[in-house]
Amino acid sequence: MSVKIRLKRIGSSKKPYYRIVVIDSRFSGKGRRTEDLGTYNPRSEDANNVVNFKKEAAEQWLKKGAIPSVSVATLMEKAGIKL
Repeated sequence: MSVKIRLKRIGSSKKPYYRIVVIDSRFSGKGRRTEDLGTYNPRSEDANNVVNFKKEAAEQWLKKGAIPSVSVATLMEKAGIKL
């Protein structure tokens, strides 16, 4: 069983907003999630409010073997989380 860290879109049409979630790879992005690790708002005007992470929880999931998607890995690097 592989666990992934990926984005789950919750925004409306033409207003994207994402949750960063830990989810079993067998489920779709809209499926059951294990834990929410933060949010990503690409339309935010405030540069400090674009990505919010629970850094301790994200690092614990990475130690357990969770695999981040390419986009989440980029966001983690920007947030200062080491992969």
